[in-house]
Amino acid sequence: MSGTSEGPTPAADLIRSAVTESDFSAAPGAEPPPAYESPGAEPLPYGTLGTDLPALDAATTTVTAVTAAVGSPALGLPTAEPPVADTPTTEPPVSGSPATEPPPPLGAPASLGAPGAPGAPEALVPEAPASAPTSLADEPLPYRSAFTAAPLAMALVDSEGLVVSANETLTALLGAAPGTLTGCAAADLVDLASDARTWHAYREVLCGGRNRLRCTRRLKRPDGQVLWAQITVAPLAEEGTPGLLLSVADISARRELQDRLRHLRMHDPVTRLPNRTLFFERLTAALEAESYERGGTGRIGLCYLDLDGFKAINDTLGHRVGDRLLAAVAERLTRCAEEAGGVRAAGAPLVARLGGDEFALLVENSTGTDQLADLAESVLTALQEPFDLADRRLSVSASIGVVERHAAGTTATALMQAADTTLYWAKADGKARWTLFDPERNAHRMTRQALASTLRPAIERGEFALEYQPLVGMEDGRVHGVEALIRWKHPQFGVLAPNRFITLAEEDGSIVPLGRWVLRTACRQARRWQLDHPDEAPIFVSVNVAVRQVWDSDLVADVAAVLAETGLAPHLLQLELTESAVMGSAGRPLQALKALSDMGVRIAIDDFGTGYSNLAYLSRLPVSVLKLDGSFVRGFQYDKREAYEEGDAAADEVIVEAMVQLAHRLGLTVTAECVETSAQATRLRRIGCDTGQGWLYSRPVSPDRISELLGSPGAGVQAGVGNP
Repeated sequence: MSGTSEGPTPAADLIRSAVTESDFSAAPGAEPPPAYESPGAEPLPYGTLGTDLPALDAATTTVTAVTAAVGSPALGLPTAEPPVADTPTTEPPVSGSPATEPPPPLGAPASLGAPGAPGAPEALVPEAPASAPTSLADEPLPYRSAFTAAPLAMALVDSEGLVVSANETLTALLGAAPGTLTGCAAADLVDLASDARTWHAYREVLCGGRNRLRCTRRLKRPDGQVLWAQITVAPLAEEGTPGLLLSVADISARRELQDRLRHLRMHDPVTRLPNRTLFFERLTAALEAESYERGGTGRIGLCYLDLDGFKAINDTLGHRVGDRLLAAVAERLTRCAEEAGGVRAAGAPLVARLGGDEFALLVENSTGTDQLADLAESVLTALQEPFDLADRRLSVSASIGVVERHAAGTTATALMQAADTTLYWAKADGKARWTLFDPERNAHRMTRQALASTLRPAIERGEFALEYQPLVGMEDGRVHGVEALIRWKHPQFGVLAPNRFITLAEEDGSIVPLGRWVLRTACRQARRWQLDHPDEAPIFVSVNVAVRQVWDSDLVADVAAVLAETGLAPHLLQLELTESAVMGSAGRPLQALKALSDMGVRIAIDDFGTGYSNLAYLSRLPVSVLKLDGSFVRGFQYDKREAYEEGDAAADEVIVEAMVQLAHRLGLTVTAECVETSAQATRLRRIGCDTGQGWLYSRPVSPDRISELLGSPGAGVQAGVGNP
């Protein structure tokens, strides 16, 4: 060839670089080689086709470039000429080049050097026929030996997918005898046909429809050793040139490290149990359709466990003892799960620590609530035995929420919410027990939560109204007063009675603004009745007050302001507090009650007889009225002979009579609640009750209905007259 030529040095340098630097790391400062990805191809997840090894790319690209530069007569590849100067050559092609010699068939064994070339490896270079081309005879030794000596396991594959030549590194990696890989199907050697997706991609690479295949495979050597390998298949040279380069990198050490890191990430260091992350991974997998469509029961169960009193142990004895206790609890839970798994074909439940002193036992393909109940019972029994730790004997119990349901249509979030709610029920019911999830109870809880979240805005929107129930004199049948009863006209749940939301209002503090509204509205209405019926004796209005209103607000100031605003006389306002609240009053609440009594406001004890019943304390309270609880009055529904035969009813009458006499001796009046029959009213009147309240006289009614009662002749209420 004419012109100045640098000969094969650049290609030789390229091979030398591949031999010395193919440790899967790019040279310092070097730019990474371009990836063999077709335009628009989407990356695939790890473990299939998309795992990226930049260093492996570099090695693959290098060897591909070397092969393209050297050429392979066995594969029919053109032999690259050495680079020349800018002056074009006019000499004829070198003998043996692709321009003058036809390529051998694809099935022939491949070699990187020309047949008979000096230094060619015997295992890779068959004896050439007399007419074999000698185009590579003048090439330096590194061109012919780079493929064999490369630390990267490689093989040349023809367009039919058969191995033409494999280097010694690949042979040793796969545990095969030298020379035995030639002619084997490459896909079988590295398990490319194990899944349809990989096999389809491999066929596309063979046919030229895809630029590269990369995947991870778990390979088993003949000696039984298992290794993880990164497989890369790419064309040897330019488009249209047949043949592929298969490279295999042993990533077993990296995979082992990944597995160890995953285990550390997925397990709790204290108990060595699966942690929250692994638990939710298993739970999500169990809820997938595939997990219960293959012969399972289609159900799933969960025991959500929390230790009772663990915080006290942790705080008093230290975290080290607390950790040892958690580890000991984990051992017992694991033993319970193993025993449960021994009697079921689906295997042992998964035991996990979700954090703190919370554990979970997940039962896949459960057989019903009985199975979960038995598991929960066994856990409680196992934890009853004391723990001997650090020369101490510690006892701990647990509360367990149990949920069991169909897996179809259930999400991990919904299942955990149900378990958490049920665990709360077990705690509230007394601890050291298990509680089964109850859909009706949960619906009530959800409704309660919905009410709590909308309570304060409802006050601002004016969704509340008052109804009034008459308080009737036992002797004259006249309406002496009314009790204001609040109603919530909820836009979704309809009209709600006080027992549905008053407790919620006390819990979140909204009882204070709600109580102010009730007080102002009731006093304004009582004053209006007084003005509308000037000829009738004015009636008082009784308003219920929560203890939190006394603590969280200046009740005395609020009452004084409302009375001044409405013009209602103090003696026409009665404030009702429950017996437990009044009897336990001390400090500020007691001072407030005395101040209100000194102001002239009547103080009544509601539901008397069901709380503390501290009669000695009663004489020192600023109370003017006792309201007997309706449970005593209900015993009056029998006639006298039947009452004494029943015994309990007779006792109720004796108790009521004693309380009435005591109240009168203390200067108090008595109101009987829940009067429903004329017989009850007659006997209460004979005992000495002053006023009665109940459906016998009237249900709670609107203010207009009370106006009608006040405007009737004598302003009296006969039995049933006031009922709507």
